[in-house]
Amino acid sequence: MSTHFPFTAVVGQQDLQLALLLNSVAPNIGGVLVRGEKGTAKSTAVRALSALLPGVNVVSGCRFSCDPASPDPACPDGPHEAGTGVSRDARMVELPVGASEDRLVGALDIERALAEGVKAFEPGLLADAHRGILYVDEVNLLHDHLVDLLLDAAAMGASYVEREGVSVRHAARFLLVGTMNPEEGELRPQLLDRFGLTVEVAASRETDQRVEVVRRRLAYDDDPAAFAAGWADEEDALRARIVAARALLPEVRLGDAALRQIAATCAAFEVDGMRADIVMARTATALAAWAGRTDVLAEDVRQAALLALPHRRRRNPFDAPGLDEDKLDDTLEQNRGEDEDPDPDGPGGGGRPPRGDGPDTPPQPEGEAGDTPAPSVPEQGRGQSSGGGEQQPVRAGEPFRTKMLSVPGLGEGAAGRRSRARTEHGRTTGARRPQGALTKLHLAATVQAAAPHQRARGRSGRGLVVRRDDLRQAAREGREGNLVLFVVDASGSMAARQRMAAVKGAVLSLLLDAYQRRDKVGLITFRGKDAEVALPPTSSVDAAAARLELLPTGGRTPVAAGLLKAHEVLRVERLRDPSRRPLLVVVTDGRATGGPDPVALATRAARLHEAEGIASVVVDCESGPVRLGLAGSLAHDLGGSAVTLDELRADSIAGLVKDVQETNRRAA
Repeated sequence: MSTHFPFTAVVGQQDLQLALLLNSVAPNIGGVLVRGEKGTAKSTAVRALSALLPGVNVVSGCRFSCDPASPDPACPDGPHEAGTGVSRDARMVELPVGASEDRLVGALDIERALAEGVKAFEPGLLADAHRGILYVDEVNLLHDHLVDLLLDAAAMGASYVEREGVSVRHAARFLLVGTMNPEEGELRPQLLDRFGLTVEVAASRETDQRVEVVRRRLAYDDDPAAFAAGWADEEDALRARIVAARALLPEVRLGDAALRQIAATCAAFEVDGMRADIVMARTATALAAWAGRTDVLAEDVRQAALLALPHRRRRNPFDAPGLDEDKLDDTLEQNRGEDEDPDPDGPGGGGRPPRGDGPDTPPQPEGEAGDTPAPSVPEQGRGQSSGGGEQQPVRAGEPFRTKMLSVPGLGEGAAGRRSRARTEHGRTTGARRPQGALTKLHLAATVQAAAPHQRARGRSGRGLVVRRDDLRQAAREGREGNLVLFVVDASGSMAARQRMAAVKGAVLSLLLDAYQRRDKVGLITFRGKDAEVALPPTSSVDAAAARLELLPTGGRTPVAAGLLKAHEVLRVERLRDPSRRPLLVVVTDGRATGGPDPVALATRAARLHEAEGIASVVVDCESGPVRLGLAGSLAHDLGGSAVTLDELRADSIAGLVKDVQETNRRAA
């Protein structure tokens, strides 16, 4: 039996520990999202929490962990009679990022359902996690269809499995804990809001604390059992404190003054909906119980706001989560009741986990917990030439909603929202023989395949005699995410202040679109004599937006170098992820300069992409009364289409939607 690293031995992650402990006291808070860089004990702390949770009483033999005091009347293993049951440890169930839908919600025995008419159901991870912890590492990489199932279960406290007329429902109430590295992409807003609390974690920069982390980890690796035994007393004390806080929780009073502070704080930070107010109220109540008090104080409300609001106040994917603590303090002070103690350091605070947190550290100001604030970029000064020399970066214009750009044909890539693809989810378009395990039954096709053989198989009853060869898999069509590779012209011909701001605004808009459609993105820039990969393909559009903001301009226009660099990047990505189809977006005015015969070089480089069938779009940035149409010629050489900055807007009336498919039809 494996021994987890003790929860109380984790060093320097007080906020993370506090958030997890508050959810163990009051599971209705709604779980924890842990954001931070790799190697910061995120997974270690979560796995250690399960050993601290009190045991649960379950109905003996029930696969769905029904409470014997109030068994679920709709339990698939029921009905159960109320009784004493048996006690077992609380479970922590891990949901792998690549899990199937059947693994999450459970699977039906299709052959028995058809032949015998019985609901032969094998429970999934949601059933295992009932009354325990459901842990998702790298939750931001979870496929959309699994996210949808989690949202439904978290909202309703139950899991519903509907398969071709057979319906199973079971309770699924769990503590949802997710960890993620923001560099690998953000969460969908719907799932983000489902997490009650969020915590930003980062590795300590204090030498003594880092030394202690390494010392404890090495000691644990040498002898896990002995190390855990050394922390047994602290673990027992913390476990007892959780039990005591749970018992005290119903007695905690949330007064009108605290409620007013909660409502005023949520209104001041303009969070959407009312879920934030409810979560803050539950968190503040749990903080009071954790501190051994029966009254909620202003300090509880403040700490609850710091845990419950940062991830709810984001307005777009490029906003860093965080909270203005000065504004928070002002709001609390303005709405403080007359009976409140104005001293934030007064008695009753606490709330920190016991020994094992490492040296005490002051509260972190906004932006210090792993999020790098947006760099301050000076605007381009007046009178600067748009010609040869390097010039300072300019800020991007306001983003806008873009037209739909897609890859033609039918792909088989990762689930997303851009291009058509064969997927496990979507509308049914036909049937085929299953390759491997059957996941989506096509009932009509299965019956049609089995029907001619019923007499030969000796059918005598009502059930249909079904063999493995009769089963048919439903062929479905949905949407996939693509690799959107931006190749951005940063030469002197693009450097005029207003023009480059508009170009950056367009690319930022396309990045926002890529985020919403669950694409991977990459960024290549070309200027001067060469091109460079500003950002290798990644799921983090935040990183791409940051690189775009710092993009300098000036010099000649080596279009060929940019296209050749893109060809190299796509070749490597094709080896890494062959199922993800690319979409090349070239942002330029098409004026190739520099080197011998730059136009011919650009044409040859473009035709490399055309020969490999890479879907391409050229965003024409040419402006002024006289237009040379060079970007359109480049699009023709790429085998793609050209769209102007005005036509890129979804609300533009400059023309109909232009996408890659138009060009392919013309080429055909």
